[in-house]
Amino acid sequence: MPSYLVEAYMPCSHAKEARAAARRVTAAADELSWSGGDVRHVRTTFLPDDETCFHLVEAPSARAVEEVSLRAGLGRTRIVRAVDAR
Repeated sequence: MPSYLVEAYMPCSHAKEARAAARRVTAAADELSWSGGDVRHVRTTFLPDDETCFHLVEAPSARAVEEVSLRAGLGRTRIVRAVDAR
């Protein structure tokens, strides 16, 4: 299944909000999966020095990831396809 990286602005003082955002992304992905989509939140990485939060999501399409982002209330985001280079 394709993976996508959701990039969202998050001020460096909001480390607790990064954890809350991760929980919301997980809940939104689970909700979409329960309604027939195949979406999974893999992990969230917060870069406080860059004021950026990244959410890695597996989904059949970028549109499904956009829906996760909207349901999670992430605000303005950038969504790009991600490839694991292991």
